[in-house]
Amino acid sequence: MCTFSVPDDRAEQRTCLICGDRATGLHYGIISCEGCKGFFKRSICNKRVYRCSRDKNCVMSRKQRNRCQYCRLLKCLQMGMNRKAIREDGMPGGRNKSIGPVQISEEEIERIMSGQEFEEEANHWSNHGDSDHSSPGNRASESNQPSPGSTLSSRSVELNGFMAFREQYMGMSVPPHYQYIPHLFSYSGHSPLLPPQARSLDPQSYSLIHQLLSAEDLEPLGTPMLIEDGYAVTQAELFALLCRLADELLFRQIAWIKKLPFFCELSIKDYTCLLSSTWQELILLSSLTVYSKQIFGELADVTAKYSPSDEELHRFSDEGMEVIERLIYLYHKFHQLKVSNEEYACMKAINFLNQDIRGLTSASQLEQLNKRYWYICQDFTEYKYTHQPNRFPDLMMCLPEIRYIAGKMVNVPLEQLPLLFKVVLHSCKTSVGKE
Repeated sequence: MCTFSVPDDRAEQRTCLICGDRATGLHYGIISCEGCKGFFKRSICNKRVYRCSRDKNCVMSRKQRNRCQYCRLLKCLQMGMNRKAIREDGMPGGRNKSIGPVQISEEEIERIMSGQEFEEEANHWSNHGDSDHSSPGNRASESNQPSPGSTLSSRSVELNGFMAFREQYMGMSVPPHYQYIPHLFSYSGHSPLLPPQARSLDPQSYSLIHQLLSAEDLEPLGTPMLIEDGYAVTQAELFALLCRLADELLFRQIAWIKKLPFFCELSIKDYTCLLSSTWQELILLSSLTVYSKQIFGELADVTAKYSPSDEELHRFSDEGMEVIERLIYLYHKFHQLKVSNEEYACMKAINFLNQDIRGLTSASQLEQLNKRYWYICQDFTEYKYTHQPNRFPDLMMCLPEIRYIAGKMVNVPLEQLPLLFKVVLHSCKTSVGKE
């Protein structure tokens, strides 16, 4: 019996200097993960001022980094993340790729954390006659919580972060009973800002989610996956079946794009660019959610009838082993969350509308669409799952993992895919059967 082992050199792979997660490169001067890179950019661009409810020394880890935004931003600054490397227009990409980490004084860090530096910047623009920055709503409030944008009040960041952005990206007013919905990156699961009373789902959120669901093909997959008892499936036969499944899933994604409610808002060139960059991620997401019963049921039964040779086991790559481990983890995460069709439709749209993909002609419009469905998804989860305050962050944290796995699967040799799927499906099906 062959067993898989993890190579020792995996421990030497670089980790994020902020939270210890897997680093994806040099971001704003230091080695960090995608999550901390995005958090730092949002915090600086939106002039966020956070508060720590403890002693300003919270532990930063992959699992705990969202619990205290104050300490997360503090560590970003202490480790040398360079805010001058962020483009002033907030668009993807650094302003200067050559800018490295910076060492700033404790006094300067305190000025940033307290919002004093943002206030001075606003006053500077106001004194120079820039009307876009001189309105009362753009100045710091009495609690030193400056505005995230030129049209949003500072108070809305702390209490109404979600709904203030909702107005900007969905174009509708805020009903009174929505005023205390917290923003994903500025609340904990036990925030006192959350009211105990139940609330209803915003009508436009419901409408937009319904439109997304209407674009989905949720019918069972049509690719035959039934094998006679006692039949031994070969590597070539299993590979051919995987190809047919991928073809059907890809065809469904193409049909899905044409039915999207915002289809006419983007160019064909951008849609082609988006699909070519995300099709593997979309297939992976759908396989782990809406089609999981067939994938981890019928397909698992087929892979069980395939017996890899000793040579196939011996040649299995380190990249394949990493993909196996991460897929199993992600499967259990989705199995635990029991993602609804509505959440799946939103997650899929959010992942597809990736404004960081190169070659796009409408990156700013994509960013607005992405944020629209981000906040709609948050609205839905907080309405539907009132007793799971961390559900929305948990869902969103799955998307970077899907992107990472999809990127890694490209490096797995095609002839190793049958074995990879056999191990993943067998492990997941067995573990769930024991529950």
